[in-house]
Amino acid sequence: MLSLDPIDRNQEDIFMTKTLKSHVPVPYRIRLKEGLGDKWSDWFEQMVISRKDGETILTGPVADQAALHGLLIQIRDLNLTLLAVERLAPDQGDGQKTW
Repeated sequence: MLSLDPIDRNQEDIFMTKTLKSHVPVPYRIRLKEGLGDKWSDWFEQMVISRKDGETILTGPVADQAALHGLLIQIRDLNLTLLAVERLAPDQGDGQKTW
């Protein structure tokens, strides 16, 4: 078992507090092989659904890793083919948010 002295534990608490307070959603782009219609927008919450070359592209903010895993589980449960998952820079593209 890892043991931390009081100084290290205090520094860890400070790091965790700063990390939690500064948490902001991160934009992601998820590409799917199948084409999904706009009716699926409620299923994928804040994600914007677009289509290109027969593929579906979901773009939008993801709160944290648990939310990302939740999206991936939904994709799996719908038996969709996942082509790519890409974490985007907040200002990637034309400098404007895509959601």
